[in-house]
Amino acid sequence: MIAFKEWDVVCKVLESGRQKIILRKGGIHEGRAGFSFAHEEFVLFPTRFHAQGDFVTVPDVVAQPEWEIDEEVVIATKVTVSKAVTLTHWEEVAKLSDQHIWTEQTIRDRFFWEGKGMASGSIHLAYVEVEKLPEPITFKYAKKYGGCRSWVELDL
Repeated sequence: MIAFKEWDVVCKVLESGRQKIILRKGGIHEGRAGFSFAHEEFVLFPTRFHAQGDFVTVPDVVAQPEWEIDEEVVIATKVTVSKAVTLTHWEEVAKLSDQHIWTEQTIRDRFFWEGKGMASGSIHLAYVEVEKLPEPITFKYAKKYGGCRSWVELDL
């Protein structure tokens, strides 16, 4: 099973239906090919990046500690990508501001960031449909799920 790692606060907003897009530059461990929405269906793996509240417009985000080895993770949401594109003009990205919770500066930093095989002046956009799983998936957190990567394969 393929899981997409995303900040917990973003997962909650996607699950609530308040957001129907995902913007992603890519993770440090994406490899030479860089990031892409390589999977049309996946589950959301909530990450606990400690400062995520500083980068979103949602007030009062409660930061949780990073996952600990053997801590129980519960995944309750499946995502289907209806369309994925790479945006290369800031104006296109700016028009999406009412469709997501990231601050403008957060998205601007990602759009213009360059390195690890990723070019400045681009960001990936996926239009998504989100649904609750019939039964939540529960598993133990392992070191292999850590790090700055977007995709992980869950061994269930």
